[in-house]
Amino acid sequence: MTAIKHALQRDIFTPNDERLLGIVNVCKAGKKKKNCFLCATVTTERPVQVKVVKVKKSDKGDFYKRQQTWELRDLTEVDAKDASKENPEFDLHFEKVYRWLASSTAEKNSFISCIWKLNQRYLRKKVEFVNVSSQLLEELPKAEESVPSGESQSVAGGDEDALDEYQELSTREEQDIEGMMEMCEYAISNAEAFAEKLFKELQVLDGANIQSIMASEKQVNILMQLLDEALGEVDTIEGKLSSYEEMLQSVKEQMDQISQSNRLIQISNTNNGKLLDEIQFLVNYMDLSKGHIRALQEGDLTSPKGIEACINASEALLQCMNVALRPGHDKLMAVKQQQLLFAELRDTFARRLTNHLNNVFVHQGHDQSSTLSQHTAELTLPKHSPLHRDLLRYAKLMEWLKNTHREKYEGLSRTYVDYMSRLYEREIKDFFEVAKIKMAGTSKEAKGKFATLPRKESALKQETESLHGSSGKLTGSTSSLNKLTVQGSNSRRSQSSSLLDMGNMSASDLDVADRTKFDKIFEQVLSELEPLCLAEQDFISKFFKLQQHQTVIPPLAQPEMEESDGGTPSRIPPQAEHRHSLSSEKDMVRLMMNKIFQSIETELNSLIALGDKIDSFHSLYMLVKMSHHVWTAENVDPASYLSTTLGNVLVTVKRNFDKCISGQIRQMEEVKISKKSKVGILSFVTVFEEFAELAETIFRNAERRGDLDKAYVKLIRAVFMNVEKVASESQKTPRDVVMMENFHHIFSTLSRLKISCLDAERREAKHKYTDHLQSYVINSLGQPLEKLNHFFEGVEARVAQGVREEEVSYQLAFNKQELRKVIKEYPGKEVKKGLDNLYKKVDKHLCEEESLLQVVWHSMQDEFIRQYKHFEDLIGRCYPGSGITMEFTIQDMLEYFSSIAQSH
Repeated sequence: MTAIKHALQRDIFTPNDERLLGIVNVCKAGKKKKNCFLCATVTTERPVQVKVVKVKKSDKGDFYKRQQTWELRDLTEVDAKDASKENPEFDLHFEKVYRWLASSTAEKNSFISCIWKLNQRYLRKKVEFVNVSSQLLEELPKAEESVPSGESQSVAGGDEDALDEYQELSTREEQDIEGMMEMCEYAISNAEAFAEKLFKELQVLDGANIQSIMASEKQVNILMQLLDEALGEVDTIEGKLSSYEEMLQSVKEQMDQISQSNRLIQISNTNNGKLLDEIQFLVNYMDLSKGHIRALQEGDLTSPKGIEACINASEALLQCMNVALRPGHDKLMAVKQQQLLFAELRDTFARRLTNHLNNVFVHQGHDQSSTLSQHTAELTLPKHSPLHRDLLRYAKLMEWLKNTHREKYEGLSRTYVDYMSRLYEREIKDFFEVAKIKMAGTSKEAKGKFATLPRKESALKQETESLHGSSGKLTGSTSSLNKLTVQGSNSRRSQSSSLLDMGNMSASDLDVADRTKFDKIFEQVLSELEPLCLAEQDFISKFFKLQQHQTVIPPLAQPEMEESDGGTPSRIPPQAEHRHSLSSEKDMVRLMMNKIFQSIETELNSLIALGDKIDSFHSLYMLVKMSHHVWTAENVDPASYLSTTLGNVLVTVKRNFDKCISGQIRQMEEVKISKKSKVGILSFVTVFEEFAELAETIFRNAERRGDLDKAYVKLIRAVFMNVEKVASESQKTPRDVVMMENFHHIFSTLSRLKISCLDAERREAKHKYTDHLQSYVINSLGQPLEKLNHFFEGVEARVAQGVREEEVSYQLAFNKQELRKVIKEYPGKEVKKGLDNLYKKVDKHLCEEESLLQVVWHSMQDEFIRQYKHFEDLIGRCYPGSGITMEFTIQDMLEYFSSIAQSH
């Protein structure tokens, strides 16, 4: 390693005026091993520059070259990896981290020690040495540290000799030695003679020095004499200084006493200032004026000025009580007395305020003047805004009471809830009684108008009313029950049944009027309750200082309804997760509202039950109105008492609506038809039409359109299924006629109402109507030309079996004579007679309400002409050139159909 070091110094660093002080043989850690050398160098010229140089052996020859150079001042950290174990790896942190693997741990330690010493001597830079043994990091000698860099050349040189055994001559030294050797040419050939010559010259120089010293002895004596005189003068000056010092000592003592006195005066002034600050603090923040004390003890709590004075006094008292005392203040007697005074004033005023508000609450709770007995004509609730306005003057005092006397505050809130709940319960009960009377009055008026109908009709109405009373709930409207009762009557209406139809029309008109009146009453009830609850909740939050975070949610359609396992709809409150995180104050508002208005939900459910008992179709009105009010309440405040209560009631309304739909479906399933009369339009088809017309009127622009669409789908599916069921059971009327007439009626209803969710059912109804019309026409037309039909069916069968068409006439059963014989049996007069009988039969099958007779007759005409053309085509193909034709023409048939239709 020494030879390599000398070679690197000679070839690389000497030409650049650098000295090599440390070297280590390394390769990059973790990669393919390519050896190189890391060298620590310093420049020979001032200022000294310290560098770390990477030297690598050239690939082309046996010489070394610089590959990369770093300034030592750029080094930030040296990481030796492990201080306790031998590990040849180490990292140098320059602008990035360089990871090296030394050839031996000793070389790594020697190089790190050299780096540390160079940093200590030349840079004094804070380089972190991590995982390096403390033995390597030896401190430099103090003497070297104390010598300035410009004057420590010899010291630095000696330490550099310690760093390295090799010391290179400087350029000047080389020049001096070369000049001396030139003077003595034999110096190289005879080193002894050269050394002897140098020794002699040294002796000559020593002798000259001794003579020079001896010559200067006189000057030394003179110098010694002068020094003795100077010492005498110094003794004289020292004596004078001692006397001066004794004189100043007394002055110094006096000045010290003055300084001490000034310091004590300054401390006293500082303490007095601090004491004054403390006294001013206590006086400013713990002193309550006499006016405030008088207001707290005797202030008038009924007049506005007295209330304002009490508010100002209570705020001043609270400020005095809440002042942050400094350490030690609580031990002062005056402070303790003030605190006792404040506590006494607080308790006195809290007691006065509580007693006064208690009296106000009790007086309002027992006030009988606000009952609804005077308001039976109009359905309205008393307004409590005057009371709220009077009480809100005490809101700041309630806030003060909440912060100072929590028990009295909570007691007042309980008193308010107790007395106001009684007042509201009385008012709400009276209000709902009036609403129920008005609802029941609409039903009684409707029943009274039926008394003018004929006796049969009155009996029918009595039966309907008995259903109202016995079952407790109607499964359909009054007019629907009338239609079901009239279903069994004869198709040929008598005079008495005409009167009954008139009665039905009157009942339907009265149903519409009653329902409209019920809708107005129900809307009036909700419109009165909504501002009452919102005003009371707003008053409670302001008066009792309870925070309400009103969040306006995006306008959803309505609260979601889900079907539970039992089929009962359950309401999912909007923003359920937000309600779980409500603060205790919001919970207190809701709890107070629940106690004050505990009867609202019960009364609403009772009113809803009454409306549903009067007419199950009322559930449609209630669902729309209730959904709208729930949506409005949730937009105002989704967590309010009104929103929660109306949402709970909405569940009941939705349940009644589902029961109404289920009742309609059950009616369809229980319908029985008469075996002796024709069926016509089924009662539940007409009921569905009435329901759809009513629902479309009610649900126009409603939020809960989705619920109606679901009900539509359930009802129409039940209608389709039960129409097919009744058609299959019909004995008097053909199945195709029942299907055709009822599906035509359904198609007409859906086309007229344009219900978008039933577009598929409307197309299905049209398809079923068309199919059964075609089926009925084909089955009926087989009878007028029965033998002719059988004959040509046989001809087609022979052709299907493989007989050529022109050879059919040679078959014994289907020759020309047989064909002429069959054709003669159907002259024009006979055909007209058969068609006339067919018209009468179709007329008996069809009902008058749907007016499909002409449609069916026209379809039969088209089908008959089609059959006629088919027969003539078969005659032309199977009996060519025979000249056989039918006894009547197409023009004759058109005249037959026209004359028959006109004659009837």
